[in-house]
Amino acid sequence: MNLERVDLNLLIYLDVLLREKNVTRAAEQLGVTQPAMSNILRRLRTLFNDPLLIRSSEGMTPTERALELQPRIRDALSDLSMILEPRTDFKPYTSTRVFRIMTSDYAEATLIPRLVKALRAEAPHVVLDFLTPSDVSYRDMEQGKVDLAINRFTEIPQSFHQVLVWRDSFSCLISAQHPHVEHFNLKNYLDAHHIWVSKTGMGIGFGVNPEKQSGLGWIDQALERIGQKRKISIFTRHYQMPALLTRNVDLIATLPTRIADLQATNPELVIKDPPFYIPEIELKMAWCPLLHHHPAHRWLRQLILYVARQMVEEENREYLKVNTHTHY
Repeated sequence: MNLERVDLNLLIYLDVLLREKNVTRAAEQLGVTQPAMSNILRRLRTLFNDPLLIRSSEGMTPTERALELQPRIRDALSDLSMILEPRTDFKPYTSTRVFRIMTSDYAEATLIPRLVKALRAEAPHVVLDFLTPSDVSYRDMEQGKVDLAINRFTEIPQSFHQVLVWRDSFSCLISAQHPHVEHFNLKNYLDAHHIWVSKTGMGIGFGVNPEKQSGLGWIDQALERIGQKRKISIFTRHYQMPALLTRNVDLIATLPTRIADLQATNPELVIKDPPFYIPEIELKMAWCPLLHHHPAHRWLRQLILYVARQMVEEENREYLKVNTHTHY
């Protein structure tokens, strides 16, 4: 058996399954769905070439092979726990730990500056290593090579833990000299040329097909629902690029609002609401079960969510202040 091809998270699942002898209870304990746990059991049976658990009048009964494996797996997980989960409490202020985080430049431009500010105060010796989605695979995360992924995910392994960081709406970024800046309606939006920008998931990206509108993401799917299609002239995977490109007076970029708002003080650009409905996107944080209980990782995840929550609360207060003044 080639160890590099084995998902070591399966040992965690097998340990719980053998302890609980019940797929439903094991799924609840591990925070996955029952269908996902059933799929994991099938993978385990293939891996060990043994049924492992057999249905009986008393529930699920371990096979002889499973009973042989149980103490050995428990010992192996205990050893891994000692390596990856030090028993001493994590002390952020004195830690010199390196955290490797995969994040798109959307999160880097919006969330990460505030996270770094908080880290410099609470953990000044901690080192952050930011990786792009193209640098990382889910396999890297399963093996503990990458600590966290912060991105918008279209798909993710069922065994991974994930949590919502925030939701974001969309805004349009256009040149202050754009011919439609004063009359920004759906007709003029569709007549203009557009910049497409997106990077979800992980792994190496491939070129897109402009003819396959349903595969172009949230914005084009929203247009497709109302029977419309925009003219895309530029495709990019970098959210900072549109701010430079929309200085061309004939281009429009439709972006997550928090990215567009970074240009709020730029006199060359104007931020507009889209002239049609686009569902919100979700920025999520994901990590593998292997690191779920690690004290340092728990601390970092909690800090990220705290920073994100602070940002959203500040935005809501600013929105209420502006709209209250406008009303009066």
